[in-house]
Amino acid sequence: MSSYKDLDIWIMSRDLVIDIHKVTMVELPKFELYEVGSQIRRSMKSVKANIVEGYGRRRYKQDLIRLLVYSFSSLLETTDHLETLYETGSLTN
Repeated sequence: MSSYKDLDIWIMSRDLVIDIHKVTMVELPKFELYEVGSQIRRSMKSVKANIVEGYGRRRYKQDLIRLLVYSFSSLLETTDHLETLYETGSLTN
């Protein structure tokens, strides 16, 4: 039986969760670490979690689609936060 851990999209999201966690804990200035840093970590973890939940409900196609849309929305949120940090000079890499 296959697992959500076999999905390329889950593997990519797991790698991003790890990368985002490292970046936000090491590279952000202290004043950004807890507010925006925490929100970025949560939104990226939401991407992965919604993929897992969607996989678990894959028998119900509408639930799967809804959860994948949530996952994509959380990815867009994460991207927006990272872009804002870069544009304001809080994140240089």
